[in-house]
Amino acid sequence: MKNDSMIEMHNLNFSYTSKPFVKNINFTVTKGEIFGFLGPSGAGKSTLQKILTGLLPTYTGNASVMGVECRHHNSSFYERIGVDFEFPCVYEKLTARENLSYFSSLYDGNKRDIDELLCDVGLEGHADKRVSDFSKGMKSRLGFIRALVHDPDVLFLDEPTSGLDPNNSRIMKDLILKERDNGKTIIITTHNMDDATELCDRVAFIVNGEMKALDTPHSLIMAHGASKIKYTFTDPDGKELERVSALSAISEDKTFIQKISSNSLTSVHSSEPTLSDIFMEITGYELC
Repeated sequence: MKNDSMIEMHNLNFSYTSKPFVKNINFTVTKGEIFGFLGPSGAGKSTLQKILTGLLPTYTGNASVMGVECRHHNSSFYERIGVDFEFPCVYEKLTARENLSYFSSLYDGNKRDIDELLCDVGLEGHADKRVSDFSKGMKSRLGFIRALVHDPDVLFLDEPTSGLDPNNSRIMKDLILKERDNGKTIIITTHNMDDATELCDRVAFIVNGEMKALDTPHSLIMAHGASKIKYTFTDPDGKELERVSALSAISEDKTFIQKISSNSLTSVHSSEPTLSDIFMEITGYELC
């Protein structure tokens, strides 16, 4: 493991059958970084998570977490990682506090204060309520802090805001950023490009088991996207028309110049490309 790198993959390949599923994956994640696997369903994102958490040891190439090859993980490894996949792993017949106490008892190392964790996610008033009475958002927040009870160094999160309303989504994203600021290394799989843009320090575009791009969201947008100008104007018959031009080429757009001169522009708007736009440009896939 080099310098402050926490996770490394080199020439990694994996197959569920005789057909390759994940092909030639290479990347490094440093301490305190949020790294995102972005792609459509079935692209290989969750498979990479399962390899890194030791659930799929039959890969070829190299994959290591905190300096240990993933196929050689032992029980001490699981003391240092937290996992919260899309469907929360909690016991519905137990209360929130009982769930956290039980999962905390499974670990030998440092423990987080249960009451503080419940307060962090706004569940302090529901600590002694059965989880079966929780909403989906409450269960998601409980599942997240369940992954934190043993104060892990690395967090693996799968679609952390999936199905949440805007308020619960905001709470979840703030929690993730707080853990990053506290030094946690975080791996996120998602197809939500807005979440990725806001949360991730770097992202990898995964399509059909291959990595198509790897960089910061900002760098990907700047390298592949261009700001655009959208303007509307009225033609001689009074009909309103719309045109789009690249910002860098607007001075050469004869229609735009002519409509300014004739004072017939009805609106002008600028727009920046989104990470979704760049994903589609690079991979040919559109994500919802």
